[in-house]
Amino acid sequence: MRDRTWPLIAGGFALIAVCYGFARFAFGLFLPAIAAELSLSASFSGLIAGGSFFGYCVAILVSARLTQRIGPRGVAVLAAGIAALGMAGIALAPNGVALGAAVLFAGTSTGLASPPLAAAVALRIAPTAQERANSIINAGTSAGVALSAPAALFPGSDWRLCFAGFTGFALVETGVVLLVVPKGKGAAKRPLRPFFTPDLKRLSLAAFLTGAASTAIWSFGGSIIAQTLGWSGARIDYLWFVIGVFGLVGSGCGSVVRRFGLIATHRTALLMAAFAIAMLGLLPSPLAAMAAGGLFGAAYIGLSSVYLLWGVAALPDRPATALTIGFLALAAGQVAGAPLFGALLEQCGVAASSVVFALLALSPLFVRRRP
Repeated sequence: MRDRTWPLIAGGFALIAVCYGFARFAFGLFLPAIAAELSLSASFSGLIAGGSFFGYCVAILVSARLTQRIGPRGVAVLAAGIAALGMAGIALAPNGVALGAAVLFAGTSTGLASPPLAAAVALRIAPTAQERANSIINAGTSAGVALSAPAALFPGSDWRLCFAGFTGFALVETGVVLLVVPKGKGAAKRPLRPFFTPDLKRLSLAAFLTGAASTAIWSFGGSIIAQTLGWSGARIDYLWFVIGVFGLVGSGCGSVVRRFGLIATHRTALLMAAFAIAMLGLLPSPLAAMAAGGLFGAAYIGLSSVYLLWGVAALPDRPATALTIGFLALAAGQVAGAPLFGALLEQCGVAASSVVFALLALSPLFVRRRP
């Protein structure tokens, strides 16, 4: 890749880190402390987590349309700004209802962020390098998750201070994307018939099932080890740090797909995710918890990259719309999965809930993609 493309890749990576790592997935890291302070039940916590994913679903549809009309720069700046406002709301939330509204608002930033970055890559980077660039940018999620753990360790268990710090990062990133993301040109509005092609239907189903299964760890990983290991506060942060660090492996997904193909990469990552969910719930030991976190981090970022590349391969002339299809289905699964896991956890306990969701993580193996 040419040197002038790296500012876009680095800026896009940082935007994904802020929106996905801080504004969306860090909630699961802080959930035990938040639930204790605001007296939230597991079921209500699941509804709040699902609200974040619902905000994503709505925003990604708006983002794809806006990107076509006004170009990627304005939408990327909007994403960073909304992340900042949403996380400020989380930091100041006085009760569960206010928290839920702030989490939902912050979650919309993730839906806004991804389509303009895919469009920016298509505008600025040569086709032969786009898979690699998209995979690197997508791995920003892991960087945000990994950084949120040390941020949580620094001020102790004060989750409000952490989200105030994340707000500052988002404000800085607003200026960065204004400089590095190309303005582009609005595209003519086109019909959304690609949603109904057979290949994109299979992509949507696989991503939906994966998203639902992933909430076992994204939304409740901290709660699981709080119950099974008796961990609290800073010790839970270690799980998030491991998830984030190993998730950076996903930045190489583009190279893996080129060598082994989308189908083999997809299947391997699904097996890793299922094993990680089962391990976290069934093997109550610190070593198993850290191993599960590492496997899950690498698997989830790999899977999200697979769905991104799958969509772009199926719809190469509309990268923003292609990304929207896969990521919308992934988030829709998370909307459904978070409340379901919360209810199962409350009624059936950690072990049974983890087994059910590990099996759910395997279900996309039966969704066959055409080579």
